[in-house]
Amino acid sequence: MKNALVFGAGLVAGPLVKYLLDNGIRVTIASRTLRKAEKLVGEHQNGIAREFNIENDDPVPLINDADLVISLLPYVYHTKIAEICINLKKNMVTTSYVSEKMGMLDEEAKKTGIIILNEVGLDPGIDHMSAMEIINGVKAKGGRVKGFHSYCGGLPAPEANTNPWGYKFSWSPRGVVLAAKNNARYLKSGEEIKVPNTELFKHYWTIDIENLGKFEAYPNRDSIPYIEKYSITGIEDMYRGTLRNIGWCDTWYCIRKLGLLSEEKKDFHQMTYKEFMASLIGHKNISSIKGALARFLDINENSDIIKRFEWLGLLSDEKIPEDEMSPQDILANKLNEKLQYEEGERDMIILRHEFDIEYRSQGEKIISTLVDYGIPYGFSSMSRTVGLPAAISSKLILDGSIDIKGVHIPIIEEIYKPVLKELKKEGIKFEEKYFEPQSSQR
Repeated sequence: MKNALVFGAGLVAGPLVKYLLDNGIRVTIASRTLRKAEKLVGEHQNGIAREFNIENDDPVPLINDADLVISLLPYVYHTKIAEICINLKKNMVTTSYVSEKMGMLDEEAKKTGIIILNEVGLDPGIDHMSAMEIINGVKAKGGRVKGFHSYCGGLPAPEANTNPWGYKFSWSPRGVVLAAKNNARYLKSGEEIKVPNTELFKHYWTIDIENLGKFEAYPNRDSIPYIEKYSITGIEDMYRGTLRNIGWCDTWYCIRKLGLLSEEKKDFHQMTYKEFMASLIGHKNISSIKGALARFLDINENSDIIKRFEWLGLLSDEKIPEDEMSPQDILANKLNEKLQYEEGERDMIILRHEFDIEYRSQGEKIISTLVDYGIPYGFSSMSRTVGLPAAISSKLILDGSIDIKGVHIPIIEEIYKPVLKELKKEGIKFEEKYFEPQSSQR
């Protein structure tokens, strides 16, 4: 029996662990919170829970006993684990972006004869695999990809969209806040567009998803490197974006303008949230805070943005509980407190690709859409769409179906083809629409 070691027992671990156990793989879960690991393995005879803190404990004995290591820890720990995996000749899987340090381990991993597979979750992950399946299909028919737009969002299902923010957390609240501080870059009509994080939420547009309505899309990190990774050089439009409900981008632009993304620690001891917000704009009279905020942000006092701040509790007379916190901490804690799923509510994943294709003298548009819902009182869609690709890839590595070496992402047919096939069996599948060919001269 093969042995998989999973570091971390967080939000996406459940479906991953269940899939591996159901497929006859012994799973050891190493978590700093033993109770979480024990809950994941339950009474399964092939599940083992271990208390482990990456900051203090030595991972070598655990890794040495495994055939494959899956790291669901924060990305900053991946390289440390990867270096040990190389030394001990153990394969490794993560759902995180390949960092510069991780990429530098490619040659060592090849020499050792192991694979370190990254970006094999949802976004990144399923987005890569589904895109490459279509891109390679187009090339096989003699076509060329002229434009590629990809959008992904994890949102409440329509019936669970019950708060003014249009959002609830199916992953780390702090991760959402940190993602709001990313710069972005993409290609439009052959021109490279750079978006500084200060302008990220001014740089959005709306797209319509069939049967679900309109959503806002804003740039997701740097899209340009994927031109080479996807082997679509000569492309004119290359864009990877994040989907959110209407109103999100303008609200987060105001959040940044207020300084709520600042990491500077200050003493807000015994200050109310209303006083805290007033301090951000240098306003003294807290009785008129709504009007002062509106003037500072150049919006109407009765705008939805002010109402969202009010609903979140940022304009209340409640005292801030911690002595030393940054504005970013205060915001993240409030979001975490208020934007939670109720028992039995479903989340929803939308992943949409739009391809502009050129075949000799004709053009074609392909739209590929995945809409997946969480299971009431069961696994969330976010946990399934992140955890299952990693679990399936791990199984395929363990049984020898994936037999490549080095540091990789899932853009190789040997990886994406069997993973997508297995995801379909799990109910995670795309609907593709092909528009009638039209003249490519626009």
